[in-house]
Amino acid sequence: MRKINIIPSKSDAHRALICAALSAKPCQVVCQAESKDIKATRACLEAIKEGREEMYCGESGSTLRFLLPVMGALGYKASFYPEGRLPERPLSPLYEELIAHGCTLSPQGSIPFTIEGQLASGTYHIPGDVSSQYISGLLFALPILKGDSRIVVKGVLQSKSYVDMTVKALADFGIEIVETAEGYLIPGGQAYQGPENYQVEGDWSNGCFWLAAGALLPEGVCVKGLNPHSLQGDKQILEILAQFGAVVNIEEEGITVKRGVLRGIRIDVRQIPDMVPALAVVAAAATGTTEIVNAERLRIKESDRLQTVAENLKNLGADIEELPAGLIIRGSGDLSGGRVDSYNDHRIAMMAGIASILCTKTVTLKGADAVNKSYPGFWADLEALELADKIERV
Repeated sequence: MRKINIIPSKSDAHRALICAALSAKPCQVVCQAESKDIKATRACLEAIKEGREEMYCGESGSTLRFLLPVMGALGYKASFYPEGRLPERPLSPLYEELIAHGCTLSPQGSIPFTIEGQLASGTYHIPGDVSSQYISGLLFALPILKGDSRIVVKGVLQSKSYVDMTVKALADFGIEIVETAEGYLIPGGQAYQGPENYQVEGDWSNGCFWLAAGALLPEGVCVKGLNPHSLQGDKQILEILAQFGAVVNIEEEGITVKRGVLRGIRIDVRQIPDMVPALAVVAAAATGTTEIVNAERLRIKESDRLQTVAENLKNLGADIEELPAGLIIRGSGDLSGGRVDSYNDHRIAMMAGIASILCTKTVTLKGADAVNKSYPGFWADLEALELADKIERV
């Protein structure tokens, strides 16, 4: 049985670090391993503490989208320096809502991207189908303003589990958020009061790659450090892998997944889009057709993930069809191998690593360092699990 200790959750760490920075009481955020995104959030929070305007957020969408409203609430001027594809990723309608409530922002896509002025309390209208990060960013900011605020969510809130994580983190720091029928009520005039220590929980989002790897292997993989009761939406992978036919067990030592008789299924990923690269590999190993639907938001990630998943798995020999909002994968049980490109997307790079398990020949990966965005130790862990013999990084 292959065993691995999972890294801390990037999503939980972002939230804890921001709450701790806003807390009047010192709080030590315990995070054993840090990715480029977490380092970006730490660096920006340190800049705030030191009174510096320059915010180097790297390629971290969470850092930018969370801290923009916070800077407005604090009344600070800041210049964000985004990298990679981040300047191209949307900020609307958060952008317009911040302007409507008192802030001045530079044009979208500009580098640096600046914000100044004092954010005001009030009613904020945010669609639920663009990015839950807009709502989380406002939830961090609005409690410290004078006066109550409301967030009205238009339509179904996608990736709601991430907002639930934000609400929980805020509660851990003494901030009250009231969920309503139309969205959220945020009482004003609150003060952050953190615990002395905050332990960041294990990362389901990256753990899903190891759980998917287990579904490809008769001997399986045991992942240690994942909380089965976590609010992280990506824990849904256990249910999906079981639907594929994998053998899933939650034990005291960890969560174990082994290969079973894998068959194609239909997967609605509206609430869990980040799992698509890992699930697509399992689909390639399954007999029959897998249909992945409601995945249109993947087009505005670090890469156009519907395109890059389809292109790369096709290069490895998969029978895969790209749809406007999903994928159709006709599984064959194995892949041949070939040349693939991460397109500087961490999840595409990790997908290639896991896909190599199915390959009869070598997988040559361009842009393997993309994993540093969320999981710098991924390749070392793949080697420690003795699963790296078919992957060549160039």
